[in-house]
Amino acid sequence: MTLSKEQIKATKSEFAENLALADLTIVEVAKELNTSQVKIERIFNLKQRSLNDGWILRNSLLRKVTEVGKTPVPFTALSGDYHGYWFLDGEEIDSGILSKGNH
Repeated sequence: MTLSKEQIKATKSEFAENLALADLTIVEVAKELNTSQVKIERIFNLKQRSLNDGWILRNSLLRKVTEVGKTPVPFTALSGDYHGYWFLDGEEIDSGILSKGNH
């Protein structure tokens, strides 16, 4: 999947806005997802190799924002039912477990 420059900018902003709404830090998200701060930063900057990881982080942030009683900022590019996208592994995303390593 390739995102346009506008979609990249919007997705980065949507990640940041939802992180703020959830009142979490990148360090806290990394701990919650059993990974490193470096990996979370790579996902936030759309530099992660695994496309599934972005969706896992997205789902986690949306859930956390809802848990604190706020309305999440919708994702414009990371939208729809990821189970139907041929380039994503829906079961892996559903597991909530990020890929191994920092890349």
